[in-house]
Amino acid sequence: MATPYVVSLDPVAFSLGPVQVHWYGLMYLLGFLGAWGLGEYRRRQGRLPVTADAFGDLCFYAMMGVVVGGRVGYMLFYTSISWIWTDPLAIFRIWDGGMSFHGGLLGVLVAGLWWSRRHRVHFMDTVDFVAPVVPIGLGLGRLGNFINGELWGKPTDMAIGMIFPHAPDALPRHPSQLYEFALEGVVMFTVLWLYSAKPRHRYAVSGLFALLYGSFRFLVEFVRLPDPQLGYLAFGWVTMGQILSLPLIVVGLVLLAMSRRAPYAPLAAAAAPQS
Repeated sequence: MATPYVVSLDPVAFSLGPVQVHWYGLMYLLGFLGAWGLGEYRRRQGRLPVTADAFGDLCFYAMMGVVVGGRVGYMLFYTSISWIWTDPLAIFRIWDGGMSFHGGLLGVLVAGLWWSRRHRVHFMDTVDFVAPVVPIGLGLGRLGNFINGELWGKPTDMAIGMIFPHAPDALPRHPSQLYEFALEGVVMFTVLWLYSAKPRHRYAVSGLFALLYGSFRFLVEFVRLPDPQLGYLAFGWVTMGQILSLPLIVVGLVLLAMSRRAPYAPLAAAAAPQS
């Protein structure tokens, strides 16, 4: 039997004097840059009827929505609510860890709603446009979790099992971060990018995103350990991640059903190439 791989990667990518730049932070940056670049490519094709400056605003607001929503969501969903009156400044200590995808998603939706009203774009056209590039950040974020050696899975005797030094024991465990990188990152991006390559009915791309993410996250939670401060919430196997993913599955199905009678998203004239 092969010796399991020990995940002992340096979370610090490089140092600039006293400042340490972590891989996890770089993954967030690369995710935002990748989403901006591919989004701008689609915008130039006429898939979003706004200027480059307006799209840049959307990217900035979405980035803020991810950070603020992700942190607030984590503090509300994954910690004791008592922090509000015992340690309110804890919400600003992002360096201590703790970001929630579901909170970040809500933050992006709020930012997208505000931006859409300001630029007179149908909110769901904005969401449909953004959805295919979101998996870039999701996948890279999971790679950051893997490099940090956190959010490991349950013990396993499968050949893919890996040892995480920060785990409470030296047992081989499911590298659940890599499962999520593959499903929420690679698979979702490939499916959504190809599906949205041609105009679709309004709600369809967003619905497919919600259905895929909710389903993938729900399944991976079976081999991923729950957050220690919460544990299992019901029946000895239900996690907070699964509870938060179930509404996404329902919303995805509803949006896909609604898309069957919805119009196509309007196309703008493709931007002229710049020399």
